[in-house]
Amino acid sequence: MAGVAVFAGPMKGVAQENSKSGMMFYIGTYTDGSDSKGIYRCELDPKTGQLENYALAGVSVNPSFVTLTPDGNYLLAVQEKNTAVGNTQGYIESFAVDQTTGNLEAINKEPSGGADPCFVSVNPEGFALTANYSSGSVGLFQLDGDGTISKALDVSQHEGHGPNVNRQKGPHAHSSYFGPDGKRIFAADLGTDDVYVYSLDADNGKLVPYKMPKIPMAPGAGPRHIAFGPNGQNMYVISEMGCTVTRVVLKPDGSFAVKESVSTLPKDYDGENTCAEVEVSPDGKYLYASNRGLDNIVIFSINPENGKLTEKGTESVRGKTPRNFTLSRDGKFLLVANQNSDNIVAFRRNPETGMLTYTSEIKAPKPVCLLFR
Repeated sequence: MAGVAVFAGPMKGVAQENSKSGMMFYIGTYTDGSDSKGIYRCELDPKTGQLENYALAGVSVNPSFVTLTPDGNYLLAVQEKNTAVGNTQGYIESFAVDQTTGNLEAINKEPSGGADPCFVSVNPEGFALTANYSSGSVGLFQLDGDGTISKALDVSQHEGHGPNVNRQKGPHAHSSYFGPDGKRIFAADLGTDDVYVYSLDADNGKLVPYKMPKIPMAPGAGPRHIAFGPNGQNMYVISEMGCTVTRVVLKPDGSFAVKESVSTLPKDYDGENTCAEVEVSPDGKYLYASNRGLDNIVIFSINPENGKLTEKGTESVRGKTPRNFTLSRDGKFLLVANQNSDNIVAFRRNPETGMLTYTSEIKAPKPVCLLFR
């Protein structure tokens, strides 16, 4: 293993202006079946809430999820592919970020450790994780000091299936996160109804199953993404098919306790719906979840004593299929990527009530991931 590069330092906070006009963010897209050429950039005017200066930042293929190193110098993207000629691999790709324009210069790419990678994350030491949906695996990588991504250091293959014969015939890793304590890794698997837990062996570049290697979710729920409470004691898992947010207490001794699950649906709703994204506001007071079908954002308050969730309201996304959304670091705005209506919608967030107010929108081909600089 090469020496560990350090990418710590203040990430480009969205509260600061990245250009003369506003706060810059990146847009991951699907290029297959659309007019998209890759990763786009856009700006949010913090005074008016208007979206403007939309432009191509970097050419890529199906960059369906993107993340930045903590110092903001490099952007990582997945290439969500499984049908490339001669292989069944997707890719993880690294870009250098032009600190003036926000444009992206490709550095290199490597096989992601499986098919259809749909998630990527990175820690301050430059270790990166992929979640490969179709193959049900999690890949571990490392960035050099110049942003070059390594070949896979390790690949953990999930095993098992769930009760839904159409969606859960095998494992489907949907996300992989470095936990808030810096010691554990959490990977949500839609196919097995588990959140897998690992420790990172940094010296040897290995993913080591944790002493409690799985956190089971409800059968058929399909865990998709994860958000963490402000004190690191509560983890919130959104389930795509179960349409629930499940609270898991992370205990000081390293054990876990699955607490309540709250529905994202109205009590009388019997139509089709799947959940996609979950985020906790920077102040830790509210949690947001997206419904695809109802096409709205559900707003929950978080009890400051125990982390319990209470629904406060909903807001229409003014589009179809809100696959992803993001909160600005200052917590004043929420942006939604509506995959099937080709638009990005901006909302101003009330920090006291958690409610959202529409401010603007732009057209964008197949937007599926949003990331502020």
